[in-house]
Amino acid sequence: MPHLLHIDSSVQGENSVSRRLTARAASAWRAAHPDGTVTYRDLGKDPLPHIVPSTVHSGAVPTADRTPAQAASWALSEQVVAEVRDADAVLLGLPVYNFGAPSSVKSWVDHLIAVGLSIDPETHEGLLGGRDFVVLASRGGGYAPGTPREGWDHAEQWLPHGVSMTGLTPRFIIAELTLAKVNPAMAELIPLAEKSLAAAEQSIDALWPAGALA
Repeated sequence: MPHLLHIDSSVQGENSVSRRLTARAASAWRAAHPDGTVTYRDLGKDPLPHIVPSTVHSGAVPTADRTPAQAASWALSEQVVAEVRDADAVLLGLPVYNFGAPSSVKSWVDHLIAVGLSIDPETHEGLLGGRDFVVLASRGGGYAPGTPREGWDHAEQWLPHGVSMTGLTPRFIIAELTLAKVNPAMAELIPLAEKSLAAAEQSIDALWPAGALA
């Protein structure tokens, strides 16, 4: 039975463009896989705890010797990795905050990178490859080639490297200039913003044509 992992990370609620995009993608996946199941994680509303000095070496400590904090942290890593491992496809909503990924996504990645769970302890091979990892990214500004802030989007630059040790390879669908309608200084960019959003939605609709076999 096909299974989807749907992850949101925006803190913008109903105003979130990335949530709008992941919802559309999840709907398209369900239409293509009517017998499929879905696991949902909301990092925006329920972020994972960050790795701190008391938990940073949790995986390296023998089970019987772990402190309660280390045991809890490792249990979270087990859960996070299992959610990805059990999925045929993963959707991640990735807004850009201050030119980077939300810290909740960084924490998710930190829990995902776990030797013995997502990385083979002997070969160091990633154990989570072979599944579709689609990132629905939203950017308030414009960072496309040729723009004044080309290269300032460090979320898209970072994520492929961040998850590379696990074997995951993200592919991005991006909507830019999402603040154009709410920032008067960007009003002249509204047509470009609408064009970017429409292109992202078109790409989402082509991901899993309705009726496709699992």
